[in-house]
Amino acid sequence: MKINTAEFVISNSDVAKCPKDFLPEYAFIGRSNVGKSSLINMLTNHKKLAKTSGRPGKTQLINHFLINSNWFLVDLPGYGYAKVSKKTKSIFQEFITDYFETREQLVCAFVLIDIRHEAQTIDIEFMSYMGESEIPFCIVFTKADKISKVKIDSHIAAYKKKMFANNWAEMPHYFVTSATESTGKEELLSYIDEVNQEVFKNNSQF
Repeated sequence: MKINTAEFVISNSDVAKCPKDFLPEYAFIGRSNVGKSSLINMLTNHKKLAKTSGRPGKTQLINHFLINSNWFLVDLPGYGYAKVSKKTKSIFQEFITDYFETREQLVCAFVLIDIRHEAQTIDIEFMSYMGESEIPFCIVFTKADKISKVKIDSHIAAYKKKMFANNWAEMPHYFVTSATESTGKEELLSYIDEVNQEVFKNNSQF
């Protein structure tokens, strides 16, 4: 898939105010400072579509971007950032949960994980929530240019082991990416394209 157009549509903290268009949505979420904005900008060929910041916790709203006029990329707030207030964090959690559990247009979520670190409990817990809630998702390992191929394989293996220990039957589909080197771009966009084709062919709502 080639992204020809990518335009910002709306930011809000109320799922009821999300776009009414019945187009497939792909939500991107991860711990703060995981490289989400950089990844989105790399995928869409826009340097400033999603705002990047050295300050974790920058994204605090549900952000909708219309891609190629036929699907939405949704940028969600990061989870687990310690320096936002408890009140702010609870608000985040509330509308993130509302989005995942009520948004009919959501086709797949991409859970972003910084590949530089060994398996983090907070990521495992969040993916367990997604699995228990039957929300389709894939894992996107980010910042692959920062460590060696050996370490990448080792860290992915550690995630597999930890997920199997948490009663997963198999590892979710995953991608290894680097926003700096555009690693994984073609694979991720091809996956979205394939899912879109299936969605438009088999679901009369879209």
